[in-house]
Amino acid sequence: MHELSIAAAIVERAAETAGRHGAARVAAVRVRVGELAGVVPDALRFSFEVAREGTVLETARLLIEEVPGRARCAHCAEHFAVGMPPLLWCPRCDRPAEDLTGGRELEITGIELEEEASV
Repeated sequence: MHELSIAAAIVERAAETAGRHGAARVAAVRVRVGELAGVVPDALRFSFEVAREGTVLETARLLIEEVPGRARCAHCAEHFAVGMPPLLWCPRCDRPAEDLTGGRELEITGIELEEEASV
């Protein structure tokens, strides 16, 4: 399951960001995962819970925005969802589409930090 290595990289990047900003903890990490990225969101959530143990992300939430696979037909300019497995055939003009426009994303879009509580 490669989701564990992806989760470990997310935890590492978020922990580095927390350290650079002097934050005590990370509250949440937001990621975009495309339908065609080859990543199973539920497996990523589980892996994140494992990877965050013993780090400043111990209680952090992983917020996943799932991005549908989309294509654009070069012949008629129709934009359409390709589904999974992807069907790269234009529903409007019945020709093959060559341009994927969405669904391959795998990126951190935000990291919410918690400040250390003052006594």
